[in-house]
Amino acid sequence: MQIVFDHINYIYSSGTAYERHALKDINFSIQKGEFIGLIGHTGSGKSTLVQHMNGLVKATSGHIYFNGEDIYDSRYKLHDLRSKVGLVFQYPEHQLFETTVFNDVIFGPKNLGIDKLGAELRAYEALKKVGIGDDLLDASPFELSGGQKRRVAIAGVLAMKPEVLILDEPTAGLDPRGRDDILDQIKSLHEESGITIILVTHSMEDIANYADRLFVMNHGELIMNQSTKKVFARYKELEEMDLAAPQVTYVMNALKENGFQVPTDVTTVTEAKDEILKLFHR
Repeated sequence: MQIVFDHINYIYSSGTAYERHALKDINFSIQKGEFIGLIGHTGSGKSTLVQHMNGLVKATSGHIYFNGEDIYDSRYKLHDLRSKVGLVFQYPEHQLFETTVFNDVIFGPKNLGIDKLGAELRAYEALKKVGIGDDLLDASPFELSGGQKRRVAIAGVLAMKPEVLILDEPTAGLDPRGRDDILDQIKSLHEESGITIILVTHSMEDIANYADRLFVMNHGELIMNQSTKKVFARYKELEEMDLAAPQVTYVMNALKENGFQVPTDVTTVTEAKDEILKLFHR
């Protein structure tokens, strides 16, 4: 297993009047190369959970293992963990700080001790992977569009060659085309390099199209940990947590209730189209 959470608890402001249990007895494992979706309402603990994965936040109790090593062991180097588990924040402005796009992306590998030429090659390769062309290398990252800023933030993490890429709401605020472009790039990275992806999002359609397995958080607890299809088949339980399934799930269930012989575990538009066409072919 690549990542293991073993009875993780996290309490904000422990011992004060503001004490709040943000994570409650979290247990799961993630295998190398998986594409995990993480969903939950605002305040459910999603961001707190992913910040534990690369050691930005330390659990109040419990253990986290990365590639079999306990990251809370006194001999474990968190610096090494953060080069292997990359986190892209929801707001790219929180990660962009250099004067040019290229300088921003090269910062990570240089900080790892990579020589100048090696760091430049990593930065150039990462920018190409996310679709940033040569014409933007000397541009200020703060003058880019929202989608371009997100691509640069992702490139800055990819240049460190992580084994795990965590993306916290990478498409927030983007138009439909920009959202699809970003997610397609992430999917390509996953397929080409075998990197483990953990995608945090409020979009059920995005999750349905890309994730193989879903974690569902609610009030600090991990309520569901199943395949995407199995989670969305429990859409009525999701609704009780102020969540939902993709629209096509509701369409297929409505067809089934009206006597049409269609599967109800369909989660994408393409799958729904294929199943509905089969009705006409019968």
